Amino acid sequence: MELAYLLFQVAVALLAIATYYTHRRLTYFKRQGVPHDAPHLLRGNMEGFNSTRTIQEIMQDYYNKYRNSKVPFVGFYFFQKPCAFIMDLDLVKHILIKDFSNFSDKGLYYNEKDDPISAHLFNLDGPQWRLLRNKLTSTFTSGKMKFMYPTVVSVANEFMAVMHEKVKMSNVLEIRELVARFTVDVIGTCAFGIQCNSLRDEKAEFLHFGKRSLVEKRHGPLLFSLMFSYPKLARRLRLVKTAPHIQKFYQRIVNETVALREKEHIRRNDFMDLLIDMKNQKEMTLENGDVVKGLTMDEVLAQAFVFFIAGFETSSSTMGYALYELAKHPHIQDKVRAEVEEVLENHGQKLTYESTKDLKYLNMVIDETLRLYTIVPHLDRMAHKRFVVPGHPNFVIEAGQSIVIPSSAIHHDPSIYPEPYEFRPERFSPEESANRPSIAWLPFGDGPRNCIGLRFGRMQACIGLALLIKNFKFSTCSKTPNPLVYDPRSVALSVPEGINLQVEAF
Repeated sequence: MELAYLLFQVAVALLAIATYYTHRRLTYFKRQGVPHDAPHLLRGNMEGFNSTRTIQEIMQDYYNKYRNSKVPFVGFYFFQKPCAFIMDLDLVKHILIKDFSNFSDKGLYYNEKDDPISAHLFNLDGPQWRLLRNKLTSTFTSGKMKFMYPTVVSVANEFMAVMHEKVKMSNVLEIRELVARFTVDVIGTCAFGIQCNSLRDEKAEFLHFGKRSLVEKRHGPLLFSLMFSYPKLARRLRLVKTAPHIQKFYQRIVNETVALREKEHIRRNDFMDLLIDMKNQKEMTLENGDVVKGLTMDEVLAQAFVFFIAGFETSSSTMGYALYELAKHPHIQDKVRAEVEEVLENHGQKLTYESTKDLKYLNMVIDETLRLYTIVPHLDRMAHKRFVVPGHPNFVIEAGQSIVIPSSAIHHDPSIYPEPYEFRPERFSPEESANRPSIAWLPFGDGPRNCIGLRFGRMQACIGLALLIKNFKFSTCSKTPNPLVYDPRSVALSVPEGINLQVEAF
């Protein structure tokens, strides 16, 4: 009886402590005097997450509410995590560039022991992030891009052959699926030396698991919110974010690839070779003198996973949305086609690394697509030290404070981009670009922690779109969705029903 009473007292005490701690968290911005919306006990300000609203929509509504408040940031509760929701572009520049040393970490959940695939470059902080970033940057130099260019063109030519076959069978195609198959084959070939055969095999494993990894998680919204709100506690509880069947697939692929290359002494001078070299080094010294151990197989797995997912999803989504807009705006499509034909004529009817730079209008189309359809809705950062916002002494970002930069909402701010929901590539002409801050365009982030593979992503999107527009005419039809409906379960901006377009071969 005494034991039961003692356990009851302990339970009451723990509940009281948890209640007090939660109350302190959910009243943080009220005590700071920072504008904010009152949070829900569990969802915070994430009402509709994973059910009725995408993260883009949640953040756009919040940004619009406070857009004219003239404050550098407002309070936002990402579930139970209080975040400084940045409203001022000057402050964005301080966080991403000027004061990067104070905001280099993200503070996101990863668990290298129980969920090794989560400990990848996008999530990592501290010395391990700096090591990987420094080492992997060499994969994306101009020389490496030029080396991989013919391979991407080769996959793109196979893509054109498949497209011609598809058009003969039907002039209405689900284009989002087809461009995803193209980018899967590009990433598989260039990064891992693997022939994924997604273009020919509709049941290809790489495409199947790539799509599932964006929407399927180990746990539901409640535990997901706990991992995001309390990452240290989630690690102690040994929570796992990745669905087991997804982790097993990528473990098998990476282990087989590494084993084959090491046994047969195969070198392709690609992303996987770099990871294998880092695995076989016992110790590595960073630029600041820190010494860290070489990569484990689990760490190789995590970096391979994120490179594949990021490379295939962002580029294929961008291509799909670009074709959707070009189909709705035939005069823009005609202008792109004329440019592609002129550039090819000037370069012997071949796409080369140098010729891509001459596709200036097509690159403006890609930039505008990335603005209008921002695949990743926000950037995460965390402060190392207390930071007083310049020009706003009453606004302080405390040490350990999480930060959200709502890049998608910034891209739809009419004071920065007039008529923001209109598709107008001319926004990114040199003249118009010079009239707004460069920090106002953030699909790849900015500063030392921007997207490491942005040049590769742009390259494969540019090659794919150039050849598609040269060979085919795209237009809307009765099956074309208008407006697009997005999947609230996906971490990226995704259309679950796809994008049907009418396609005619030239």
